[in-house]
Amino acid sequence: MNSIINLYNNMPDKNRKAFNRSVKSTLNVSKQVNSGAYDDEWLTKMEETIRYLDNILRNPNRFIINEEEIVKIELARRITVDSIKHLSRNTNFIQKYDPKTNEVKPSKILNINKEESFNTYENRFIYTLINNMKMYIERKKKENIEGTFKKEKKSLEYRGTANLNKEKVELSLQLKSNLDDKNTKGDDISGRITKLEEKIRDLCSAPTYKDLARLHVSAVTSPIKKTNLILKNVNFQYAVELWNYMQTHMEPSSKNVNKKDGYEDNGALKQMMNDSFMLNYLIMNSLDEDEEKPKEELQNMVASNTVNQLLSISDKLSVEEVMKLIGDEYVKVKYQKVIDTSAIAKKYKEAIELYMAKDHNLRVRKNEKDKR
Repeated sequence: MNSIINLYNNMPDKNRKAFNRSVKSTLNVSKQVNSGAYDDEWLTKMEETIRYLDNILRNPNRFIINEEEIVKIELARRITVDSIKHLSRNTNFIQKYDPKTNEVKPSKILNINKEESFNTYENRFIYTLINNMKMYIERKKKENIEGTFKKEKKSLEYRGTANLNKEKVELSLQLKSNLDDKNTKGDDISGRITKLEEKIRDLCSAPTYKDLARLHVSAVTSPIKKTNLILKNVNFQYAVELWNYMQTHMEPSSKNVNKKDGYEDNGALKQMMNDSFMLNYLIMNSLDEDEEKPKEELQNMVASNTVNQLLSISDKLSVEEVMKLIGDEYVKVKYQKVIDTSAIAKKYKEAIELYMAKDHNLRVRKNEKDKR
């Protein structure tokens, strides 16, 4: 990064201005986006409510139905006080009466059958809600359940020419990018829907639901009646909340966005590409700049870069402070360089002396051996 900045900073102002004035360029931009998101709020609502519906069906609201029927005496299953009262008011059903024993033998009598019924408004509300849930799920399953995804294609095509002194510079650049980001949320949603359907099937196997289905009870419609049970029972409160949610959220949960755009840019983006054009030119030109620059010019460049870096840290430094900082650092580096050089020379000298001593001992031993 510093080397690129240096290339830009070291370019003479007149060259920079001349380059910018002479630039002629075109920039064509293309962008295509295909994105999608799936809102699983409805699924979460059902998953949270299913257990409250199960609580209701396990302890359903019920009432007793009295079915009255006049039958032959031999078919009567149960004689109650109401049956005797009815017979006293309808003496024509008395077949025989014995005054001595006061025994009465009726030909027919009122038979009362008592039966529990689940056909209450509250139960029909839950029955209708479960059926609506099944239809709601079927409609959602037909939607695109891919989860969240994003596909994006972008491209830049730049062509530019510029003149600097007698040099003509050209640049052709084509830049493309592809993004394909897809998560596994779609598979997760499908699995959750399958589990939810299994739980709804369990609800449909409850005796209360089966009994209401057998009776073909009429469906409940909005608005829901605010009975005491519906108002005060927590389980019914969750059921009403889900009912209202499904009534007001009929729009698709899958939302896709397809957008394609292509144009010729003449604004800030093109200006940045022109600046990049000049930087690319400077990078190419740096191949032979270092070889051609005289030593004095290189020294001036280093000094200029050093001062620029100091001023970028604090622009309040005076000339004396800058000179002192550079001077102190110069002394340290040069002193360290001298020390490093002396240390290397010392080590080298010791190694040579050791080698000479070993060589001298070898020669002495050889001469003694030859004399013997």
